[in-house]
Amino acid sequence: MSAAPVLPQKPKGKRPVGWIIAAAVVVVAIVVAVVVAAVRSGGPDGAASGGGAEKTVTIGVADKSLGYWSTYTKLAKDELGVTVELTNFSDYSLPNPALKDGQLDINQFQHIQYLADYNVTSNDDLQPIGSTAVYPLPLYSTEYDETSELPADAKVAIPNDSINQARALLILQAAELLELKDGGSAFSTTTDIESSKVDVQPLDASQTANALQQGSVAAAVVNNNFATAAKLPTSDIIYQDDPASASAAPYVNVFAVRDADKDNETYLDLAKLFQDPAVQKAFAQDLPEAVARDESAEKLQDELAKVEQDAKAAKQ
Repeated sequence: MSAAPVLPQKPKGKRPVGWIIAAAVVVVAIVVAVVVAAVRSGGPDGAASGGGAEKTVTIGVADKSLGYWSTYTKLAKDELGVTVELTNFSDYSLPNPALKDGQLDINQFQHIQYLADYNVTSNDDLQPIGSTAVYPLPLYSTEYDETSELPADAKVAIPNDSINQARALLILQAAELLELKDGGSAFSTTTDIESSKVDVQPLDASQTANALQQGSVAAAVVNNNFATAAKLPTSDIIYQDDPASASAAPYVNVFAVRDADKDNETYLDLAKLFQDPAVQKAFAQDLPEAVARDESAEKLQDELAKVEQDAKAAKQ
């Protein structure tokens, strides 16, 4: 066995230039690889794009069973590379807290007026990023064809949540069934009724259709989602507000997100996807009474800020 080779002594006062250059090349290669991976995965917010990994987004809704959502979720996957998971809520008080707590990424069930009242009451800052439609809020009756046919002191059910209650009271006033103090407002309550031809019965919004169908009330103001679920025919509508009027701006239904996510490109793309012709066609078939609206996120957020000011003033 030969002796181990003797290694030459390390030169003094000189740096191993070759090793430094090699190490620098390795570092640059790693940085480039990281940047390329980030670009392919859709950037820092994780949005899916051009061949990158798919993203899953959870949206809270109140009408998951309607067919237009199938069209929407298929397009989201095909066009945006996003898997949309729908979570259905039958209670309007739940989707906003679920969004705030991170159980949802987006919700789509409410109009601006409702969102403003929630933000002010809960000291929250959820923001709209896209619009869907304005729904008329109809007064239904299975027994009478005109509001003038309702007998004196007939029981009329209305939603008991603050925003839908105010809108329902304004509808009953427009139908000349009651009068509100100072003409009423978007924040009126039953305590503002100065005179009435009917007996107003505030109920949970999910129960007004049931009360009508069971015959415990002569008429009922029923929100669109619950009217659809109860299969109330449009022929039973005896009065409704005008969803195409300028005064309907606060009642535009919206996609809402947490304030920190209002510039998230994936979420903005999903809100805009609702305006796709295929989705609009399916939506019109499911909800022919709705008046579609296509508003920018900036315009919706400006409207929300105005309504929130009114809500704060009404609560003082």
